[in-house]
Amino acid sequence: MIEDHVPKGHIVPEPDAKPRVVRLDFPQTATLSRGGVVPAWRDSGARATRRYLIAGGSSSRNTPDCNTTRIMSGLSIELTAPNGHKYTQPTGLFINNEWVKSSKGNKITSINPTDETEICSVEAAEPEDIDKAVAAARAAFRGEWRDMASTERGELMYKLAQLADEHKETLATIETWDNGKPYQVALNEDLAEVTGTLKYYAGYADKIHGQVIDTTPNKLAYTIREPIGVCGQIIPWNYPLGMAAWKLGPALACGNTIVIKAAEQTPLSILYFANLIKEAGFPPGVINIVNGHGRVAGAAIAQHPDIDKIAFTGSTATGREIMRMAAVNMKNITLETGGKSPLLVFDDADLDQAVKWGHIGIMSNMGQICSATSRILVQEGVYDKFISAFKEHLQTTSKVGNPFEDATFQGPQVTKAQFERVLSYIEAGKSEGATLAAGGEAFKDVDGKGFFVQPTVFTDVKDSMKIFKEEVFGPFVVISSFKTEEEALARANDSSYGLGSAVFTKDITKAHRVARKIEAGMVWINSSNDSDYRIPFGGVKQSGIGRELGEAGLKAYTNEKAVHVNLGTWL
Repeated sequence: MIEDHVPKGHIVPEPDAKPRVVRLDFPQTATLSRGGVVPAWRDSGARATRRYLIAGGSSSRNTPDCNTTRIMSGLSIELTAPNGHKYTQPTGLFINNEWVKSSKGNKITSINPTDETEICSVEAAEPEDIDKAVAAARAAFRGEWRDMASTERGELMYKLAQLADEHKETLATIETWDNGKPYQVALNEDLAEVTGTLKYYAGYADKIHGQVIDTTPNKLAYTIREPIGVCGQIIPWNYPLGMAAWKLGPALACGNTIVIKAAEQTPLSILYFANLIKEAGFPPGVINIVNGHGRVAGAAIAQHPDIDKIAFTGSTATGREIMRMAAVNMKNITLETGGKSPLLVFDDADLDQAVKWGHIGIMSNMGQICSATSRILVQEGVYDKFISAFKEHLQTTSKVGNPFEDATFQGPQVTKAQFERVLSYIEAGKSEGATLAAGGEAFKDVDGKGFFVQPTVFTDVKDSMKIFKEEVFGPFVVISSFKTEEEALARANDSSYGLGSAVFTKDITKAHRVARKIEAGMVWINSSNDSDYRIPFGGVKQSGIGRELGEAGLKAYTNEKAVHVNLGTWL
């Protein structure tokens, strides 16, 4: 076997050799265990790698523009991303400001969705590791963090935002590699939101206060807004750092401590971010970051008796499970879950703007947005014109391809499972009799690899169809016509979800009237999904509980205590 795969003169390990790193000088990959070689080609178009994994270490030699990996001592690994960016990737659990291994040694492997190759593996937390993280967070909460001057807390948050900005190229590179989103979006939009959110809440750190309530001269009554305590936060894979910032910002500003779990599909960027937390000067235990599977680490966080609050972003089905598990000690809870948001286009709308915003509202971030306006209802007078213009805009704008290329609008779906989910809904739409107007299959022009789906449009969709009712979470939109405002509202509201919605009309009176009657947590008038960290975000019905962002986001992380002082009512 060795003769078949290793050129003469190159080093291979002996059967009982010590684990070590060996550099090999040829552009092919094999996998070595003690005493053997197994071929393991990894092809990503122009980039091909053959790698030797040597018991306890790794080595690779790549062709130009190839992914390079080198194991470092401890819980980190040196990586070179597909765009040539080199950095050190932490792989451990970040507990009490230290990198530690998981208690059982289990790992999670991150997959590059662009070419289906492995990036690296990270530690996977077990319930015992969650116990350690919670203990560290509780000790920090009872220690210097809670009593730290609020202005000083804010300064630490400003420092963290500054460091995130200084490292934005690395963080954006990791997000693109690990998640598949276009690099320019990760760099210029997602990282801007991360730093903006942290700075926004840093400014609030010393402006959180109660009030004096006037009753009678014999009583002084006032309220205090206190931190809740130890917060468990579970973030999704569609915006790994963005969703982390949404949760970290208000929790830290209010004086809480945190155990945060990244999605197992995208664990890498927040681990790099963890080193910035320590560099910024946060005391040990204030922020603890654990990777792990949802059914193991996520469940342990949700039902942990010493966690006071849970904040979760993810699917509605998982949200229900989180609620059930959090009931063990009646945790404070914030949920942001699924959506099937409607976008209404009236006859008098600016059709060009409706088309462009409608496209952004569903096709950006590969359609992987909980508030995506994935149901477009168009008044019958402009229905045909809208469809024609939407298809044309889709063809000229939604360039599918390598997310590291600047011209790319749409990268791959985040995982094979998500890729297959989108394709299954395409088949459902076809079988139910909807008209496939665009897309409808996997995208095959990216080196034959990756989880790419053509942006898909179904028209003439009936309300009873599965594709009209269920969240797809991909570049997949359904378009249907309506006659009257009353019909549009009835159909928009006929959903178990109520996260976002959009209305396009030049009649401002109609716009406000419809906005009042739509059953959703958010309404965009003549835009879609242009959210802002200064404005509350959240839904109604089965789209969640509570609000994130804006001043409203602070309420989720404080308890209001009432103090009564008797000044003259003597018994």
